[in-house]
Amino acid sequence: MPSKKDILDLYFMDSRYKLIDIAAFLDRMDRHEGEPDFRHHGFQKALEAMLQPGNKPRAQAVLEALSDHSEKPIPKATIQGAFGACRD
Repeated sequence: MPSKKDILDLYFMDSRYKLIDIAAFLDRMDRHEGEPDFRHHGFQKALEAMLQPGNKPRAQAVLEALSDHSEKPIPKATIQGAFGACRD
């Protein structure tokens, strides 16, 4: 079984890059005017879930924060694709 140091050796630089990329995305959002849509709110909820996942694994908490938990199907799809975050 790998140690924490082994995990750091394998994944730290990739994770560091991703964290810097997220920070740059948030900086871009802060620099521009206008109102963000539901995706920004979903992203913030996912960040909070990552930092305080409760009793869940972080990846699960983030995925659930971005997922649509509604159970009632919509009558008709208006697009073919996904937005990556749930409309509230």
